[in-house]
Amino acid sequence: MTPPLLFKNIAALITGDINTPILRHVDMLVEGPAISNIGPGLASQPLPPNTDIIDASDYFIYPGLVNTHHHFFQAFMRNYSTLSWPDLGVIEWLKLIYPVFALYTEDCIYHSSLVSMAELIKHGCTTAFDHQYLFPRHAGPYLVDRQFEAAQKLGMRFHAGRGTNTLPISEGSTIPDAMLETTDEFIQDCERLFTAYHDPELFSMRQLVVAPCQPCNSYRETFSEAIALARNKGLCFHSHLGEGENSLIQQRYGMRSLAWCEDLNILGPDVWFAHGWEFNDDEIALLAQTGTGVSHCPAPVFLVGEGVTRVSKMVEQGVPLGLGVDGQASNDNSNLMECIRQAYQLQCLVASEHPEPVPAPAEFLAMASQGGAALLNRSDLGKLAPGYAADFFAINTNKLELVGTLHDPLALPVKVGLGAPVDITVINGRIVWRDGEFPGIDEQQLVRDAQAVLQDVIYQSEEVKQLLV
Repeated sequence: MTPPLLFKNIAALITGDINTPILRHVDMLVEGPAISNIGPGLASQPLPPNTDIIDASDYFIYPGLVNTHHHFFQAFMRNYSTLSWPDLGVIEWLKLIYPVFALYTEDCIYHSSLVSMAELIKHGCTTAFDHQYLFPRHAGPYLVDRQFEAAQKLGMRFHAGRGTNTLPISEGSTIPDAMLETTDEFIQDCERLFTAYHDPELFSMRQLVVAPCQPCNSYRETFSEAIALARNKGLCFHSHLGEGENSLIQQRYGMRSLAWCEDLNILGPDVWFAHGWEFNDDEIALLAQTGTGVSHCPAPVFLVGEGVTRVSKMVEQGVPLGLGVDGQASNDNSNLMECIRQAYQLQCLVASEHPEPVPAPAEFLAMASQGGAALLNRSDLGKLAPGYAADFFAINTNKLELVGTLHDPLALPVKVGLGAPVDITVINGRIVWRDGEFPGIDEQQLVRDAQAVLQDVIYQSEEVKQLLV
């Protein structure tokens, strides 16, 4: 049983509420998975037995970050200079890297998921969606199961995106045969995972999302059956879109990819897409009209060199927006905190190209918390108020690098940035990261175990040796 927590005399509590965004010198009481009370002087009132009282007089406390797009498995494919050529487009990049992904085993998925989630937690992320579309046949059927296992070990609130690729290379995809599935296999495993893991209740720690990888690498029937399953089960739907695939979809179907999705009824508040840098004005208006969301992933823009997602236009139009790390082969880290600052700076960079004003820094912070929670259809996340999940992170502001920055807590993570790990991360009312440690977990053992699998499966392969040439 997790003991109650009382954060006493908080220097600044960033609530996520537009009407009262900051509360100063208040206490916050956490009981079980939820925040039970916020106000001054709670420490002087009767408290539940065994309450852990934490002096927060130097702390800024923020709603936990919500990651809305990631590929955990790519933690084992980072820091390769050959995958960041300036003239390397998305499709060409995929052709290079997919043969390595085809080597993955079940243990690769488990340990890369642990690595990715641990880094997210260290930097204030409390809810993670992962788009797991990698299913090599030799790795077996339980890859997403191992991700749920990893999330439980770390205490991460986890939304698993069960992806797939069904179109062979011979018909125009970039997917090696060893990674292909049939539509029936995909649908059947989604149903299995739904029965085994999906929890729709308040403060749920694990949910399932139906998430075929992208239109250019699957049959049309894969997407039509996927959205039908999602809506039958009350699940969200996710995919890549507006990410360089438009020309391929136009060649195959005579329409752009968002129109292709509209034709399949894959738009609405239960759908969000990753990236969207190719969306034009009419498409952004359609997203807003239908309540279809976008996960903006700023980091890959620097690597791939494609267009910058028009976040300012999307905010102006009212498109639901969240932020995503994206895969670490196209980012090289798993730090959503860093993405908040990147997203803001990218919009400043391209501001002269568009008539819309750059949103205020506080809006980018909100995208990473409330915005992400909304994309995942989680009304219990994203704010710090009684009745909401106790998901938050705290930073000790008594640090040299923060001198001169503390007058505006809302803009601090956006304009200044928080480069180091946070001091405390709380998920579902439990401290999962504190003062540089995962309580009850031997981090160095996790490192050794992950390195052993990485060495045995990936570094010894001819495919990776070719990338190092």
